[in-house]
Amino acid sequence: MPKRQSGNKKGKQSNFAKLSIFQPNKYKFKKTCPLSVKGAPKVDYKNIKLLKRYVSENGKILPSRITNVSQKKQRELSLSIKRARNLALL
Repeated sequence: MPKRQSGNKKGKQSNFAKLSIFQPNKYKFKKTCPLSVKGAPKVDYKNIKLLKRYVSENGKILPSRITNVSQKKQRELSLSIKRARNLALL
């Protein structure tokens, strides 16, 4: 006579439970900084056309996680935007 399975499912785990929040993503790829590539425009407070791309409609500086700009270039960008605002160019 075969054994019957009880209602207890301690030994079984669903696939969802096996997934962890802290597991590394297999399909993650690096996005390159648009201001660090070869032939990219220089970040300067006088280059208004470039600065307007990194400012929202409300006039706020967009974060680097949205624009994919590196930390170094993001600092330069924010400084240039602030200078342009101060001189009323933006």
